Amino acid sequence: MAGWRQVIELAMSDEEIGRLGLIARSRSESASRVERAQMLLAYRQKPSFFAVGQELGQHHQTVQRCVERALAYGPLAALDDRPRPGKEPTITPEAKAWLVSVACDKAKEHGYPHELWTTRLLARHAREQGPAAGHECLANLVQGTVCKILGQEEIKPHKVRYYLERRDAEFEQKMAEVLCVYREVQVLKKAAARSSKPRKPAAIISYDEKPGIQAIATTAPDLPPEPGVYATFARDYEYKRHGTLSLLAGIDLLTGKVHALVRDRHRSREFIEFLKLLDAAYPASTAIKLILDNHSAHISRETRAWLATRPLGRFEFTFTPKHGSWLNLIEGFFSKFARSVLRHIRVASKHELKERIMAGIEDVNRHPVIHTWSYKLAEAA
Repeated sequence: MAGWRQVIELAMSDEEIGRLGLIARSRSESASRVERAQMLLAYRQKPSFFAVGQELGQHHQTVQRCVERALAYGPLAALDDRPRPGKEPTITPEAKAWLVSVACDKAKEHGYPHELWTTRLLARHAREQGPAAGHECLANLVQGTVCKILGQEEIKPHKVRYYLERRDAEFEQKMAEVLCVYREVQVLKKAAARSSKPRKPAAIISYDEKPGIQAIATTAPDLPPEPGVYATFARDYEYKRHGTLSLLAGIDLLTGKVHALVRDRHRSREFIEFLKLLDAAYPASTAIKLILDNHSAHISRETRAWLATRPLGRFEFTFTPKHGSWLNLIEGFFSKFARSVLRHIRVASKHELKERIMAGIEDVNRHPVIHTWSYKLAEAA
């Protein structure tokens, strides 16, 4: 006849009890850890395997094993599964290293039409080429095992993460020049806030072009939402193209006003037209400083010839470095404008698209937002 089970005294600190309480109430922890934490807390209140098992819907032996593990390894360590020996691995470390090295190549380098690997293609390649490379254990490799091996090495050969290569030898110097202009904007703002005296007349414009804005028309009317029936607008998949337009725009960094033109193209003559727009918008004594990229129209012979007709010091250009358009504040405005005004836009003609864009610019200018650059600004001081 079996003897009576002895009550196990389980001592826990206040910190351990608090941690177990948090885990027992958690909705993000694994179910097994939550259940074991509940067992230990219930056993602390009522040290009986049968009573705790009945209360929590567990077998009394399950409760007993949990309490014994807590006694042996500690209450928090008892929440996790103990390591098991498992099956001996059939894929050798050398075979895994070979597979990872192949995954770090492009699929086209191994004779496939694919640019990058898929896990299915990589598994097939390993089955066909692995034994010939001295790894017989890869003869029956399956896609799931490939995923596990790549996951252990944190390799994702089916994905591409883009980066921007620096191709300007004077990148740091040109970036500092742009940031110094932003520092000048900050100084002028502070001076205007502290003093009521008129400041030195200056306008600092962040300028760029947004080409390729498509004039797309619908071929059937849009269907409006209906409460309880259709939550969104419905639109026919077919559409008609009417061509593209270019938006030439510049933000006055001191006032937030946007100066803009919409034209079919953005050549030197359109850029000169924009400069004439700025020339007419500011008094003759105002120095107009532009931050802009290295587009050919900005430094063309036609542009230089027109600038030579203006008074000395009227226009001053500060160019962003190559692959450094992110330094230009106008890019953030274009992103916001595309998401708020141009997104899903449908028009009957290019003329309508032009009117809609200019109406959007006018709406922005009703409540201008003064853009401020702060990243790495302190280093330029």
